[in-house]
Amino acid sequence: MTPPFQYADVRGARLAYNSTGTGSPVIWAHGMNSAAYTQESAGQFDWRPVSAEHRLIRYDARGHGRSSGGTDPREYTWYELGQDLLGLIEAVQPPVGARVDAMGSSMGSATILSAVLTRRDRFRRLVLCNPPTFWETRRPTNGVRMGSAQLVQDQGIAALAKLSVDVPASPALADGKRNITPIMCTREVLPAVFRGAAQTDLPPREQLATIIQPTLILSWTGDPTHPVSSGELLAEALPNAELHVADNPADHATWGKLAADFLR
Repeated sequence: MTPPFQYADVRGARLAYNSTGTGSPVIWAHGMNSAAYTQESAGQFDWRPVSAEHRLIRYDARGHGRSSGGTDPREYTWYELGQDLLGLIEAVQPPVGARVDAMGSSMGSATILSAVLTRRDRFRRLVLCNPPTFWETRRPTNGVRMGSAQLVQDQGIAALAKLSVDVPASPALADGKRNITPIMCTREVLPAVFRGAAQTDLPPREQLATIIQPTLILSWTGDPTHPVSSGELLAEALPNAELHVADNPADHATWGKLAADFLR
């Protein structure tokens, strides 16, 4: 049974979160258009090994799921979402002086990196799953994001959902519970989410190189929105990172234990 959600007022938004397990805190940051449990419900991730040893705090990002959000695209840039994450960490009150571990998927991975660059002292270890396109691979895809924003604005979310292809995003997800996940943003907010994503990117390599936290990067193959090249670039840029790539369900099934072992 999913624990009840609580709410924290963070930078003008009301962010929903809950927690499972006990122990040192780990924050989970989901991907764009998703919510706290959506990706786990679809079989993309299984974080039960993590919550068996830690207090796993899942939250809905601004404008997603149960959390409120505005219609200014700037609210949904990775930097601003990273500031939200820092505000949430303060709200959930980890032990005084304690650093948190952070896990994220796609947009959530970028959110974490942005937050760490602002407050390195708040983080201990990082787990970055299916990192999104950034730098050279991001710019050519921004037209799709802008087009999606306009489509939703003109015709609604159902029109966008009709474009989804019911196949696994990666061979690693062939055993997933569902290939098309529900869009967890409202019609009013979703265009801003897409437009914010289209105007954001990771900072230059030399800034990423200042992140010294031990980092586990988990990439899957065959997904152009989350290419293995993004995981490889991060592994090269971050001075204390290791990369694991899954190209089949058996490899992917190890991710929960990999993360738990890494965070232990």
